Amino acid sequence: MGFGQAVAYCFKNYANFNGRAGRSEYWFFFLFNMIIVALPSGLGAGLVVAGTTVSADGTASDMSAVGVFGLILILFAVLVAIALFIPNLAVGCRRLHDRGTSGWLQLLQLVPCGSIVLLIFWLLESQGPNAYGEGPARA
Repeated sequence: MGFGQAVAYCFKNYANFNGRAGRSEYWFFFLFNMIIVALPSGLGAGLVVAGTTVSADGTASDMSAVGVFGLILILFAVLVAIALFIPNLAVGCRRLHDRGTSGWLQLLQLVPCGSIVLLIFWLLESQGPNAYGEGPARA
């Protein structure tokens, strides 16, 4: 599955927590998220810093149009991250199903170091047929 196919499939299955998702589908959607959320927020943070003037006594005084544009980029990134929250959970759940585990394991993200365990599950190769279905179609 290619980048465009994976993103389109994840949006088509916006809140589908059933079935399975292959590694390419999960990681291409993860890359899409990084491009659409992390890039604008990082750029926005840099613009806010660059657009803020500091007075002689060390206090921030004014923000130029560059800083305001940076704030708008950060706001955009936050809104997009909120909109992509459910699809991220859904594709993560389907990816865990591909390994034969429950999607509820995503709750490990709430525990310190739990994300490392999830990362390992998401990186592992697909399992054969299991309780969650035959397996994702290979394109």
